[in-house]
Amino acid sequence: MTAVRAPVIAALLAILPISGLAQAVPVETGRHDAFWLWAGVRPQPVLAHARQIYLLQGAVEAWNPVRLVAQRPALPHVRTADVWMVVRVETLDWPPEVYTKLLAQLARWRAAGNKVVGVQIDFDARTRHLDRYAAFLADLKRRLPAGCRLSITGLLDWSSNGDPKGLDALAGVVDEVVLQIYQGRHVIPGYSTYLARLGRLHIPFRIGLLEGGDWQAPPGLESHPFFQGYVVFLRNDPIGRPASDAGQKKSRTERL
Repeated sequence: MTAVRAPVIAALLAILPISGLAQAVPVETGRHDAFWLWAGVRPQPVLAHARQIYLLQGAVEAWNPVRLVAQRPALPHVRTADVWMVVRVETLDWPPEVYTKLLAQLARWRAAGNKVVGVQIDFDARTRHLDRYAAFLADLKRRLPAGCRLSITGLLDWSSNGDPKGLDALAGVVDEVVLQIYQGRHVIPGYSTYLARLGRLHIPFRIGLLEGGDWQAPPGLESHPFFQGYVVFLRNDPIGRPASDAGQKKSRTERL
Protein backbone atom coordinates (compact mmCIF):
# COMPACT_ATOMS: atom_id res chain seq x y z
CA MET A 1 0.00 0.00 0.00
CA THR A 2 1.18 3.45 -0.73
CA ALA A 3 1.17 6.63 1.29
CA VAL A 4 0.59 7.00 4.95
CA ARG A 5 -2.72 5.50 4.72
CA ALA A 6 -3.51 4.93 8.34
CA PRO A 7 -7.21 4.64 8.08
CA VAL A 8 -9.96 6.82 8.64
CA ILE A 9 -9.94 6.30 12.16
CA ALA A 10 -8.15 9.24 12.44
CA ALA A 11 -10.60 10.01 14.96
CA LEU A 12 -11.60 6.86 16.41
CA LEU A 13 -9.39 5.89 19.19
CA ALA A 14 -9.83 7.93 22.31
CA ILE A 15 -6.73 6.50 23.82
CA LEU A 16 -4.94 7.54 26.96
CA PRO A 17 -1.65 9.44 26.90
CA ILE A 18 1.26 7.39 25.67
CA SER A 19 3.75 8.11 28.41
CA GLY A 20 5.15 5.02 30.06
CA LEU A 21 4.50 2.66 27.14
CA ALA A 22 6.40 -0.64 27.13
CA GLN A 23 9.03 -1.20 24.47
CA ALA A 24 7.66 -1.97 21.01
CA VAL A 25 8.16 -5.48 19.67
CA PRO A 26 8.17 -6.92 16.11
CA VAL A 27 4.79 -8.04 14.77
CA GLU A 28 4.54 -11.84 14.62
CA THR A 29 1.96 -13.25 12.20
CA GLY A 30 1.21 -16.23 14.43
CA ARG A 31 -0.42 -13.93 16.97
CA HIS A 32 -2.98 -12.60 14.47
CA ASP A 33 -5.84 -13.88 12.32
CA ALA A 34 -6.45 -11.16 9.69
CA PHE A 35 -4.03 -10.36 6.87
CA TRP A 36 -3.52 -8.32 3.72
CA LEU A 37 -2.11 -10.23 0.75
CA TRP A 38 -0.84 -7.75 -1.82
CA ALA A 39 0.30 -8.22 -5.41
CA GLY A 40 3.68 -9.94 -5.60
CA VAL A 41 3.56 -11.20 -2.01
CA ARG A 42 3.70 -14.99 -1.67
CA PRO A 43 1.01 -16.67 0.44
CA GLN A 44 2.28 -17.91 3.81
CA PRO A 45 1.20 -20.97 5.85
CA VAL A 46 -0.34 -18.63 8.43
CA LEU A 47 -3.16 -17.90 5.98
CA ALA A 48 -4.50 -21.42 6.54
CA HIS A 49 -5.58 -20.31 10.00
CA ALA A 50 -6.76 -16.81 9.09
CA ARG A 51 -10.26 -15.66 9.88
CA GLN A 52 -10.16 -12.74 7.42
CA ILE A 53 -8.01 -12.18 4.33
CA TYR A 54 -7.87 -8.85 2.49
CA LEU A 55 -6.90 -9.70 -1.10
CA LEU A 56 -5.83 -7.07 -3.60
CA GLN A 57 -7.95 -7.51 -6.72
CA GLY A 58 -7.04 -4.53 -8.83
CA ALA A 59 -6.23 -0.84 -9.11
CA VAL A 60 -8.32 2.01 -10.46
CA GLU A 61 -5.69 3.93 -12.40
CA ALA A 62 -5.95 7.60 -13.35
CA TRP A 63 -5.37 7.13 -17.06
CA ASN A 64 -7.45 8.62 -19.85
CA PRO A 65 -9.84 6.93 -19.65
CA VAL A 66 -9.82 5.88 -15.99
CA ARG A 67 -9.69 2.10 -15.80
CA LEU A 68 -9.71 -0.83 -13.38
CA VAL A 69 -6.59 -2.92 -13.92
CA ALA A 70 -6.36 -6.42 -12.46
CA GLN A 71 -3.46 -6.94 -10.04
CA ARG A 72 -4.22 -10.58 -9.31
CA PRO A 73 -4.47 -12.62 -12.52
CA ALA A 74 -5.26 -15.81 -10.60
CA LEU A 75 -8.79 -16.39 -9.40
CA PRO A 76 -8.61 -16.91 -5.63
CA HIS A 77 -10.08 -19.96 -3.93
CA VAL A 78 -10.27 -19.29 -0.21
CA ARG A 79 -12.21 -21.88 1.75
CA THR A 80 -11.29 -21.18 5.36
CA ALA A 81 -11.66 -17.42 5.84
CA ASP A 82 -13.84 -14.43 5.08
CA VAL A 83 -12.49 -12.49 2.11
CA TRP A 84 -12.37 -8.75 1.48
CA MET A 85 -11.83 -7.81 -2.16
CA VAL A 86 -9.42 -4.85 -2.07
CA VAL A 87 -9.20 -2.20 -4.77
CA ARG A 88 -6.36 0.31 -4.80
CA VAL A 89 -7.69 3.66 -6.03
CA GLU A 90 -5.84 6.60 -7.62
CA THR A 91 -8.89 8.70 -8.51
CA LEU A 92 -12.52 8.98 -7.48
CA ASP A 93 -13.66 9.99 -10.97
CA TRP A 94 -14.94 6.58 -12.01
CA PRO A 95 -16.68 6.09 -15.35
CA PRO A 96 -19.56 3.59 -15.50
CA GLU A 97 -17.24 0.93 -16.94
CA VAL A 98 -15.17 0.80 -13.74
CA TYR A 99 -18.22 0.14 -11.55
CA THR A 100 -19.41 -2.53 -13.99
CA LYS A 101 -16.04 -4.28 -13.99
CA LEU A 102 -15.69 -4.12 -10.19
CA LEU A 103 -19.13 -5.65 -9.64
CA ALA A 104 -18.40 -8.33 -12.25
CA GLN A 105 -15.18 -9.29 -10.44
CA LEU A 106 -17.01 -9.38 -7.12
CA ALA A 107 -19.58 -11.76 -8.61
CA ARG A 108 -16.82 -13.88 -10.17
CA TRP A 109 -14.98 -14.24 -6.86
CA ARG A 110 -18.17 -15.24 -5.09
CA ALA A 111 -19.13 -17.71 -7.83
CA ALA A 112 -15.76 -19.41 -7.33
CA GLY A 113 -16.78 -20.27 -3.79
CA ASN A 114 -15.02 -17.49 -1.91
CA LYS A 115 -16.93 -16.01 1.03
CA VAL A 116 -16.48 -12.40 -0.04
CA VAL A 117 -17.93 -10.37 2.80
CA GLY A 118 -17.08 -6.95 1.42
CA VAL A 119 -15.03 -4.56 -0.67
CA GLN A 120 -12.19 -2.48 0.73
CA ILE A 121 -11.22 0.79 -0.95
CA ASP A 122 -7.55 1.68 -0.52
CA PHE A 123 -7.38 5.39 -1.31
CA ASP A 124 -5.26 8.21 0.06
CA ALA A 125 -8.05 10.73 0.54
CA ARG A 126 -6.87 14.26 1.22
CA THR A 127 -7.45 15.26 4.79
CA ARG A 128 -9.39 18.38 3.83
CA HIS A 129 -11.62 16.66 1.29
CA LEU A 130 -13.20 13.89 3.34
CA ASP A 131 -16.70 15.14 2.57
CA ARG A 132 -16.18 14.40 -1.12
CA TYR A 133 -14.74 11.00 -0.28
CA ALA A 134 -17.76 10.22 1.88
CA ALA A 135 -20.11 11.12 -0.99
CA PHE A 136 -18.17 8.83 -3.36
CA LEU A 137 -18.31 5.97 -0.86
CA ALA A 138 -22.03 6.43 -0.25
CA ASP A 139 -22.67 6.13 -4.00
CA LEU A 140 -20.43 3.07 -4.24
CA LYS A 141 -22.16 1.34 -1.35
CA ARG A 142 -25.55 1.83 -3.01
CA ARG A 143 -24.21 -0.07 -6.03
CA LEU A 144 -22.88 -3.03 -4.05
CA PRO A 145 -25.00 -6.17 -3.65
CA ALA A 146 -27.23 -6.34 -0.60
CA GLY A 147 -25.28 -7.41 2.44
CA CYS A 148 -21.89 -6.55 0.94
CA ARG A 149 -19.87 -4.55 3.45
CA LEU A 150 -17.60 -1.59 2.73
CA SER A 151 -14.19 -1.05 4.31
CA ILE A 152 -11.67 1.74 3.73
CA THR A 153 -8.15 2.76 4.62
CA GLY A 154 -7.16 6.32 5.52
CA LEU A 155 -4.38 8.64 6.61
CA LEU A 156 -2.93 9.06 10.10
CA ASP A 157 -3.08 12.79 9.48
CA TRP A 158 -6.86 12.61 9.62
CA SER A 159 -6.62 12.29 13.39
CA SER A 160 -5.08 15.75 13.70
CA ASN A 161 -6.45 17.69 10.74
CA GLY A 162 -9.49 15.82 9.49
CA ASP A 163 -12.67 17.86 9.13
CA PRO A 164 -15.12 16.68 11.83
CA LYS A 165 -18.06 16.88 9.42
CA GLY A 166 -16.20 14.80 6.85
CA LEU A 167 -15.30 12.20 9.46
CA ASP A 168 -18.88 12.05 10.67
CA ALA A 169 -20.06 11.55 7.09
CA LEU A 170 -17.69 8.60 6.70
CA ALA A 171 -19.04 7.10 9.89
CA GLY A 172 -22.49 6.95 8.34
CA VAL A 173 -21.29 5.07 5.27
CA VAL A 174 -18.45 2.63 5.90
CA ASP A 175 -18.62 -0.54 7.95
CA GLU A 176 -15.03 -0.42 9.12
CA VAL A 177 -11.81 1.54 8.88
CA VAL A 178 -8.34 0.04 9.05
CA LEU A 179 -5.83 2.43 10.51
CA GLN A 180 -2.36 1.63 9.16
CA ILE A 181 0.63 2.62 11.23
CA TYR A 182 3.07 2.18 8.36
CA GLN A 183 3.96 3.80 5.06
CA GLY A 184 5.26 1.64 2.24
CA ARG A 185 7.42 -0.95 4.01
CA HIS A 186 8.30 1.09 7.09
CA VAL A 187 6.51 1.83 10.35
CA ILE A 188 5.64 5.52 10.66
CA PRO A 189 7.82 7.18 13.33
CA GLY A 190 5.74 8.56 16.16
CA TYR A 191 2.57 6.67 15.21
CA SER A 192 1.64 6.51 18.88
CA THR A 193 1.33 10.29 18.93
CA TYR A 194 -1.37 10.11 16.25
CA LEU A 195 -3.18 7.30 18.07
CA ALA A 196 -3.33 9.37 21.22
CA ARG A 197 -5.24 12.11 19.35
CA LEU A 198 -8.02 9.95 17.98
CA GLY A 199 -11.49 10.19 19.41
CA ARG A 200 -13.79 12.30 17.24
CA LEU A 201 -15.27 9.46 15.21
CA HIS A 202 -17.37 6.44 16.04
CA ILE A 203 -16.64 3.75 13.46
CA PRO A 204 -15.69 0.12 13.98
CA PHE A 205 -11.96 0.02 13.33
CA ARG A 206 -8.91 -2.14 13.10
CA ILE A 207 -5.25 -1.22 13.18
CA GLY A 208 -3.08 -2.21 10.23
CA LEU A 209 0.30 -3.59 11.23
CA LEU A 210 3.40 -4.42 9.18
CA GLU A 211 4.77 -7.95 9.44
CA GLY A 212 8.06 -7.71 11.29
CA GLY A 213 7.53 -4.03 12.05
CA ASP A 214 7.53 -2.64 15.57
CA TRP A 215 4.26 -2.22 17.45
CA GLN A 216 3.19 -1.30 20.93
CA ALA A 217 -0.51 -0.97 21.70
CA PRO A 218 -1.41 2.29 23.47
CA PRO A 219 -3.09 1.98 26.87
CA GLY A 220 -6.82 1.47 26.56
CA LEU A 221 -6.82 0.28 22.95
CA GLU A 222 -7.92 -3.29 23.62
CA SER A 223 -10.91 -2.10 25.64
CA HIS A 224 -12.00 0.62 23.20
CA PRO A 225 -15.67 -0.04 22.26
CA PHE A 226 -15.05 0.33 18.52
CA PHE A 227 -11.78 -1.60 18.32
CA GLN A 228 -12.18 -4.74 16.18
CA GLY A 229 -8.60 -6.06 16.14
CA TYR A 230 -5.69 -5.97 13.73
CA VAL A 231 -4.86 -6.63 10.08
CA VAL A 232 -1.26 -7.57 9.29
CA PHE A 233 0.31 -6.61 5.97
CA LEU A 234 2.31 -9.65 4.86
CA ARG A 235 5.76 -9.26 3.32
CA ASN A 236 8.08 -11.55 1.41
CA ASP A 237 11.08 -10.64 3.57
CA PRO A 238 9.93 -9.20 6.91
CA ILE A 239 12.39 -8.29 9.62
CA GLY A 240 13.30 -11.36 11.60
CA ARG A 241 12.54 -13.89 8.83
CA PRO A 242 15.02 -14.78 6.06
CA ALA A 243 14.00 -13.94 2.53
CA SER A 244 12.72 -17.04 0.75
CA ASP A 245 13.22 -18.12 -2.83
CA ALA A 246 11.21 -16.52 -5.60
CA GLY A 247 7.63 -17.70 -5.76
CA GLN A 248 6.52 -20.20 -8.32
CA LYS A 249 4.38 -19.19 -11.24
CA LYS A 250 0.72 -19.18 -10.38
CA SER A 251 -1.99 -20.91 -12.34
CA ARG A 252 -5.16 -19.18 -13.38
CA THR A 253 -6.59 -20.12 -10.02
CA GLU A 254 -4.97 -19.59 -6.65
CA ARG A 255 -5.59 -21.61 -3.53
CA LEU A 256 -4.68 -20.04 -0.19
